[in-house]
Amino acid sequence: MDRFDLKIIEQLQRNDNLSIAQLAEGVGLSVTPCWRRIQRLEKEGVIEKRIAVLNPEKLNLGLTVFVMIKTDKHNQTWLDAFKEAVQSFPEVMEVNRLAGEYDYLLKVITRDNQSFDAFYKRLIAKIELSNVTSCFSMEQVKKTTELPLGDII
Repeated sequence: MDRFDLKIIEQLQRNDNLSIAQLAEGVGLSVTPCWRRIQRLEKEGVIEKRIAVLNPEKLNLGLTVFVMIKTDKHNQTWLDAFKEAVQSFPEVMEVNRLAGEYDYLLKVITRDNQSFDAFYKRLIAKIELSNVTSCFSMEQVKKTTELPLGDII
């Protein structure tokens, strides 16, 4: 990956609506080499997919809850069941396995407390957990989908 590739992905992660001509001009390439680089970056998996970023509040999905999970089960059977369970919930936006006091951190987005409670009841019905702690987000101070590319090269 060279500086042109980095410029391309930096521009795309900020604004995927740019035409190839606009993108090529912005990174200092002609259209064809720019397009080929994008194709290669997609094929290599550097660019996973292109999406629209939606505003949850405009869609009546204003509650974000971080769910911290502890389990006393540390075997492949439980892990497979857990992965299957969390994959089945559209409210679960992210799942991270952690080192430290908690085993997993889920980011859940839903309408309100009642819909979160319904989610929680469905979750504990699907998978055995030893401890669950939920933290309700009061305010989102920063949100970005842009990766910090400045330190790559």
